[in-house]
Amino acid sequence: MKICKLSFVAWLHKKIVEPLLQILKKGAEPRQLALSTAVGTALGVFPIFGLTVFLCGVAIAVLRERCHAPTIMLTNFVVTPLELSLVIPFLRLGESISGGSHFPLTKDALKLVATGEASSEVLLAVLHALVGWLVASPFMFGATYVVSLPCFKFLVQKFKPPASPKQPLYLETSDIKIKVRDL
Repeated sequence: MKICKLSFVAWLHKKIVEPLLQILKKGAEPRQLALSTAVGTALGVFPIFGLTVFLCGVAIAVLRERCHAPTIMLTNFVVTPLELSLVIPFLRLGESISGGSHFPLTKDALKLVATGEASSEVLLAVLHALVGWLVASPFMFGATYVVSLPCFKFLVQKFKPPASPKQPLYLETSDIKIKVRDL
């Protein structure tokens, strides 16, 4: 058990902590990091598996300099367990908003899905989950931005690179030394 725990901690440090420290040490703006974290969170919990990376890529292309691409992708990676856990709440929220029928989550329903007999019901359930995500994601975006902005202000201040000493743009003639080589 202890070896498993140590390997998980090493994996967590390598995949999440080290990239975050690299991002913070580069000296990015806290507002840009908070915006990128909020975008990565909102898009990272999209209820259709496999599309979150594509959606984050589109967001990076649209937002360009206003966002920090590595932060969006890191956040997308970090919220993957949250994405998996929010599919059913998004489905139920979408069903209650649209007044649709309740999609049964039983082993028989899974069997119908696997055999292809429940295709219209599954499509309707996916649409309900999308409605639930569309309603919930702006709130998730706002909450993530509000919570992460003070955190990034503190972290950027703590990990900012040291200021380099001011160097003149020109050299004094006494600083220039010419080396002559014997041929």
